[in-house]
Amino acid sequence: MNPGSTPAASPLSRRDFLRTSMAAAAATVAGGCASSATSRTDRAATTAPRAAVIHVDPKPLPLRVGLIGCGGRGTGAALDCVMAAPDITVVAMGDLFADRLASSRSYLAEKLGPAFVATDETCFIGFDAYRGVLAADIDLVLLATPPHFRPLHLAAAIEAGKHVFMEKPVAVDPVGVRKVLAAAARAEERGLAIVAGTQRRHQPSYVETLQRIHAGAIGELVAGQCYWNQGGLWNFARQPEWSDMEWQCRNWLYFTWLSGDHIVEQHMHNLDVMNWAMGGPPVKALGTGGRQCRTSPEYGNVYDHFAVEYEYANGARVLSMCRQIDGTSTRVSERLVGTAGTADPSGEIFGPRAYRFEDADPPVNPYVQEHADLIASIRRGAPLNEGRQVAESTLTAILGRMSAYTGRELSWEWVLNSSQLDLTPPHYEFAELPVEEIAHPGQTKLL
Repeated sequence: MNPGSTPAASPLSRRDFLRTSMAAAAATVAGGCASSATSRTDRAATTAPRAAVIHVDPKPLPLRVGLIGCGGRGTGAALDCVMAAPDITVVAMGDLFADRLASSRSYLAEKLGPAFVATDETCFIGFDAYRGVLAADIDLVLLATPPHFRPLHLAAAIEAGKHVFMEKPVAVDPVGVRKVLAAAARAEERGLAIVAGTQRRHQPSYVETLQRIHAGAIGELVAGQCYWNQGGLWNFARQPEWSDMEWQCRNWLYFTWLSGDHIVEQHMHNLDVMNWAMGGPPVKALGTGGRQCRTSPEYGNVYDHFAVEYEYANGARVLSMCRQIDGTSTRVSERLVGTAGTADPSGEIFGPRAYRFEDADPPVNPYVQEHADLIASIRRGAPLNEGRQVAESTLTAILGRMSAYTGRELSWEWVLNSSQLDLTPPHYEFAELPVEEIAHPGQTKLL
């Protein structure tokens, strides 16, 4: 098991979408959908889609939920899950760190009231905490640890017969992606649901706009651009009592083995939209990037900027750009170019078949809607399985990172089927763990 996903000082600091009061949120849920504030840097999350009508079974199947990864994202996911539908209870929790578990547990107990029933006996800490959660009496598990651990936890959850919500990305290397693909296929065999934290796939503004694009609203897609450019994120100063492993796990954003680098951990959202629009992943990529401003040791071994050109099967090319540097311009968006127009897939089409998504009041919160869709699919006996699509979008980001790290143009087929890159550390214990060398294009070995 691995650490929570945000700084210990605040379980909600990674995403700001929980800023609105719980009273207002509860009132919205009573009306059939939920809303809350979202990250100021996530344009898609702040685009207000049309309110959805959720038809509720008068006697819904009760679902017992376990949480693995009790940082801000995991805590938020548990809250969103309970808000998404009636008769949901959180019964088990696990995290690498006792302080993260305690913080999340206290917060959820206060906010969820009777929907929170986890006890000392169903709360677990340590690298194997996930085993305790999966052994508890749960129907659905939320996987919200740093991405490195996702393949292990997903496979274990499916073998334990649990439905799954898992945050993106779902791996940090090709070996991990292949494990996720195998677990997704196994879930299909066993009739288990997998829904991923690619919330744009559940956001009506994106859904309705992409439906029109796929129906030919801008003609054949020939190009696109996608961006996640912003300032820096949180960082913990190393404490004298922390081992290498604890320091890296508490600052997981800055170590490629844990996060996949920010092109994978964050920019994957935008790349997922491009794959969605193009009908599948790219066939090759050529990337560049570097570490220009975040150069001190506290930033581990990740880059602070990337630019990647992806080519898709029909010849369309997409420019991908992401950056985490303070004092720079913010842009988080996607754009599509077709033979008969252009589109902002978050809600607007330009050209002869112009379209603009109309906001509703209250808007659907996509972070809640993804859980509502997951729960509804379980209860109607037709479980959603987003495992393959999120694995492909994760690998799209990994493909770009590998190209930038090595300076090589790489094909999708080779990375998916032949690359042996596996970033798993030599041990899972609080001990010495040297930081891997920062990648140098032209020198870093291609595996």
